Amino acid sequence: MEYIGRFAPSPTGPLHMGSLVAAVASFLQARSNNGQWLLRIEDLDPPREIAGASIDIMNTLEACGFEWDQEVIFQSQRTVDYEQVLQQLKHARLSYPCACSRSDISQAGQYTPMGLRYPGTCRNGLPENKTARSIRIKTDSSGITFTDLIQGTIDQNLNRDVGDFVIKRADGQIAYQLAVVVDDAMQKVTQVVRGCDLLDSTSRQIYLQHLLGYTTPEYAHIPVLVNKFGDKLSKQNLAKPINKQHLPESLYQALSYLNQNPPASLRKHKLNDIWDWAKMNWQLQMVVKQTSIPETGNTDANN
Repeated sequence: MEYIGRFAPSPTGPLHMGSLVAAVASFLQARSNNGQWLLRIEDLDPPREIAGASIDIMNTLEACGFEWDQEVIFQSQRTVDYEQVLQQLKHARLSYPCACSRSDISQAGQYTPMGLRYPGTCRNGLPENKTARSIRIKTDSSGITFTDLIQGTIDQNLNRDVGDFVIKRADGQIAYQLAVVVDDAMQKVTQVVRGCDLLDSTSRQIYLQHLLGYTTPEYAHIPVLVNKFGDKLSKQNLAKPINKQHLPESLYQALSYLNQNPPASLRKHKLNDIWDWAKMNWQLQMVVKQTSIPETGNTDANN
């Protein structure tokens, strides 16, 4: 089977170092397997999106030397496909409407190591005088186990740890968990390389893949970059955009975060030279087995 990987940013702001590290890892893993690398824009959360961010992200990736192998997919243009899958799950009686607000769940639910567990309030029908807000998938008591190529064996019992989770949100938007599963299947993605902030979501996605009869790709979760307060670098936390005047430095820094040990002499080379070295020397097994790594302060790459 041909290797197909992907990078799937959300257009909530410009590309920052944390996103660049994920892009570099997924791109190099695809190229080292003589595979395709796809770009998908996950624009299903309009309140959080920044006008022009999609174009800015693509322009920055191009300037950095990335090349994607198929037409860019925008999730906002795929709602018909998502709705068809929602109907499929409904007809199979695997989903149900839910009237619960976050406040309702907080009052009736229980906290687990995975966060607030949904208690199943609407699983057997909406409470009297309540109107449906979202759609949830029914979980069962069987466990999900998978081997992450970086983090090792992951075990999770969704019913115990998460409960029935949302696949269509109260605002009418398709939930990330469903959209990403449908898109990975449609694009025939064979391996997903992404940040550890999504590690806990993987069992939910595998569960949906099983219900829908999709093939489960391999997963590799790299550690996310965190700031001095231990918060993941993100647009919400005001992570600095990649400085287009220092792209070779940015790429060199990304390779260092991924523990690829680029030689110091490479630091001041041209972008193409750094890519040539990276493609020749990429080793996924060198990425450290931890969920986060600290950003190393101010550099030319993000100043």
